[in-house]
Amino acid sequence: MHPAKSIKIFIENNQTTHEYPLGTSLHEIALDQKIETGNPILGAMVNHKLKELSYEIYKPKTIRFLDYGHTDGRRMYQRSLSFVLFMAAWQLYPQYKLHIKYSVANGLFCQLEGLDEESDYQEITKNLGKRMKEIVAGNLPFDREEIPTTEAIEIFEKFGLHDKSELLKTRKQFYTSVYKLNGVINYFYGHLVPSTGYLSVFELRPFNGGMLLLPPKQETPLEVEEVEKQDKLMEVFQEFKEWVKILGVPNIGRLNQMIPENKIGDIIKIAEALQEKKLGCIADRIHQRKDVKVALISGPSSSGKTTFAKRLAVQLQVIGYQTVILSMDNYFVNRELTPLDKNGDYDFENPLALDIQLFNENMFDMFAGKEVEIPSFSFATGTRSYNGNKLKMTDNSIILVEGIHGLNPMMTEMIPASQKYKIYVSALTPISIDSTNRIHTTDNRLIRRMIRDFRYRGYSALDTLQRWPSVREGEEKHIFPYQEEADVMFNTALIYELGVLKFWAEPILSEVPPIAPEYSEARRLLKFLSYITPISTKEIPPTSILREFLTGSSFSYS
Repeated sequence: MHPAKSIKIFIENNQTTHEYPLGTSLHEIALDQKIETGNPILGAMVNHKLKELSYEIYKPKTIRFLDYGHTDGRRMYQRSLSFVLFMAAWQLYPQYKLHIKYSVANGLFCQLEGLDEESDYQEITKNLGKRMKEIVAGNLPFDREEIPTTEAIEIFEKFGLHDKSELLKTRKQFYTSVYKLNGVINYFYGHLVPSTGYLSVFELRPFNGGMLLLPPKQETPLEVEEVEKQDKLMEVFQEFKEWVKILGVPNIGRLNQMIPENKIGDIIKIAEALQEKKLGCIADRIHQRKDVKVALISGPSSSGKTTFAKRLAVQLQVIGYQTVILSMDNYFVNRELTPLDKNGDYDFENPLALDIQLFNENMFDMFAGKEVEIPSFSFATGTRSYNGNKLKMTDNSIILVEGIHGLNPMMTEMIPASQKYKIYVSALTPISIDSTNRIHTTDNRLIRRMIRDFRYRGYSALDTLQRWPSVREGEEKHIFPYQEEADVMFNTALIYELGVLKFWAEPILSEVPPIAPEYSEARRLLKFLSYITPISTKEIPPTSILREFLTGSSFSYS
């Protein structure tokens, strides 16, 4: 007999190389190596590709095992937890359909469709939570299987998952991966943990006419996330629930079907009109606050703050205001004065990267009717200069200030509250992939930013992906804590936009090299985009927020 062949693998966690027989699973390697990360191993990066622990090795590989502290580990945990909730709902309440809608208040907001809106979720949530704990205690395996797409469609129809079957019909692939959990079948757009026994930390609570599924905390995974009060954010999502009804496009499968039905032009027109109507309402609210001298427009990266400010300026001009648009980016301190982050890199997301005192002085001078020369900042040289850009207010003037720190009280602590109107804008993706797979709003913004960076800043997709974790960390620290301070929130996401962004994003994502650690993230985004049918830009108006990231805007961004 010939000896069993073996292969070499390099394990990044302990920086060692080992030989294992062909067909050894990641789970077996993790046990043999006694990999310790402080928390249970959930999956692994294999040559910068995310894999489940059941994955078997047949060629030399570089492996890095992941736990809940890694973004992909958290995604695996939360997807798996969603499946457990789906199973519990299917078993206890088969007459209703579970819909996992969006992330809010540190959890996933869920509802049972078909349930009377006046129904009390207290008893339902108690029963579902108890059943989920039983499923977790059973340590049931998540089994993945490749089956013909036609068979998958039939199965999903049987389970009442018509949105999933609709999506698979538009994707037109021969085979589809499905997950089985003790006879219950579903589909999730990403990997799962090995078994339900990994999911012991969670909580299901009644919440705002539905349920909130709370996962573990990122920093302390043995503790459940605490509910964060986000009433205004919840209002925006509820508003878009009504908009989705008007448009009749609750998920990607239905959006895809609109294209061959020649209805996408109407969807674009209605979606843009709904945003324009909301802009007009915001202008009216500002007008009702007679003392307002400055509207502060804040939001995370790639939310469309600049175009929002320009469109709001038009609406304010309609009711008689003279508007002045001012970017907080003008107030960056010189590069050598910029604070550093924990890695020693320039921390441009830190509010102290801005000259707060100068900003407030300029505001007060303009409020007093003085002409003020506004600084200009060069990102290329990292220096501030003055180029004769002077601004002066009149009795009917209002300043629109846009910047990520607009709602941070530190930025405008010298300006009386009565003179400020605070607006938070973000791209809160209004549709889902399907009933149990939401679209991460951060993915929507990341794709927007990637396209804009490539088209206007000369950055590759890899450059943007490398920078993104730092951007997200800055948002979590300096932007999101202040979003509930807003007088109003505005959702800049457009229900059709992912079909448009797909055309621009796929080519640049495809250029991310496999040797880069960010390759896994590029693959994940490419797979997500593969479910979406491309949409032409020809019917998008030149004033659309989406034009800020593409081409053809009638606004100037210089």
